[in-house]
Amino acid sequence: MKHRVIDSPVGPLTLVVDDAGVLCALYTDGQKYVPDAVGLGERDDTIADDAVAQLGEYFAGTRDDFDLTLAPRGTAFQAEVWEALRAIPAGETRTYGELARELGRPGASRAVGAATGRNPISIIVPCHRLVGASGSLTGYAGGVERKRWLLDHERGELGA
Repeated sequence: MKHRVIDSPVGPLTLVVDDAGVLCALYTDGQKYVPDAVGLGERDDTIADDAVAQLGEYFAGTRDDFDLTLAPRGTAFQAEVWEALRAIPAGETRTYGELARELGRPGASRAVGAATGRNPISIIVPCHRLVGASGSLTGYAGGVERKRWLLDHERGELGA
């Protein structure tokens, strides 16, 4: 494992690659469920250039989707939820219940929420696009203000 820290409009981002150089994590500053420094591996600011470039395009407003090979670590159910998150178009939201139904598990909204909270590749795997049943910005491991910023950014509501 190796990691790299980059600046972004939502604060420092820590990108982590596995031994094959595949992105396995992207953490925001202060995010819940981040491993300790040893779990991130050594710092190497030459890794993940493709992810850094695509994140730059995303924050510049010229990219909605990411075209990266990812290797998130989690259970089979978590992986299923994370893959479903990637199908939510930029600027749109789904509720936890809607995503559970899309997965064929209509009673699993809490489990979807738990899996979403453990998403290790934030922004690229867009867990910020999930909202509460009422449309409220409930829960986000990176903080609700960051979630609001990401959604506003994707909807073009931040101004010039």
